[in-house]
Amino acid sequence: MKRLRFWFFAVVAIATANIVAFCAQDNEDQAPVPYFTQEELPEALNWLPQPPADSSEAYKYDVAQYNWGKEMRLDSVRAAIAKRDADYGVDCMMREFSEPLGVTMTKQTTPELYTLLRDAGQTCDMICWNIKSHYMRPRPFMVMNEPTLTPDDEVYLRNNGSYPSGHTILGWSTALILSSINPERADTILARGLMYGESRVIVGAHWQSDVNAGFVAAAAAYAKLQTSPRFLEQLEKARKEFDAIYKQK
Repeated sequence: MKRLRFWFFAVVAIATANIVAFCAQDNEDQAPVPYFTQEELPEALNWLPQPPADSSEAYKYDVAQYNWGKEMRLDSVRAAIAKRDADYGVDCMMREFSEPLGVTMTKQTTPELYTLLRDAGQTCDMICWNIKSHYMRPRPFMVMNEPTLTPDDEVYLRNNGSYPSGHTILGWSTALILSSINPERADTILARGLMYGESRVIVGAHWQSDVNAGFVAAAAAYAKLQTSPRFLEQLEKARKEFDAIYKQK
């Protein structure tokens, strides 16, 4: 795993110089059309474990990983990626996953991929709404009384439960979807999805157990998506769009 992280970290660092920033939301964008209602998704409160108790070994690991994240901030390149990963939404997913996928994704040049990731991202995000509000777990920067790498986000984060990580759900579900579109580069795509989740620990916005739960919740939401005829239809459109561009390279 350490070798994989090191290898992928190097690739992302190099690719960053060639990535065009287009994460600003267009106010005229069509609103996402989820593939399911919140009530139709698996209820995470019924199967995700409770956040670790303060006296547990799991919480000690959370604290250890928080300290690991602070060490990772000392690497200016990794810290910059972690701050960039604090962005949230379809435009950011297209930006961050373009290099791993092998095709530059934008709303204008890959509209089918854009629609797929926009609607799927909103769908998967809803799986954490109930459980977040139920536990309202304090975030690590609140408990440790220390600043994050993204201070502008802290006011919002204080009023949004830490468990599970919504960013991780978005990043991992995106990685799963794109891996099915370009299985030849699945290793690279999944590595980027893993890295996106780790960034939440590095910036100080989430505990490791929040991120781990996010991976599980994303997998559950992704499995549910497979039962939506509209999702499968849009997935096929996106796959054909990708193939047409990829084969020209």
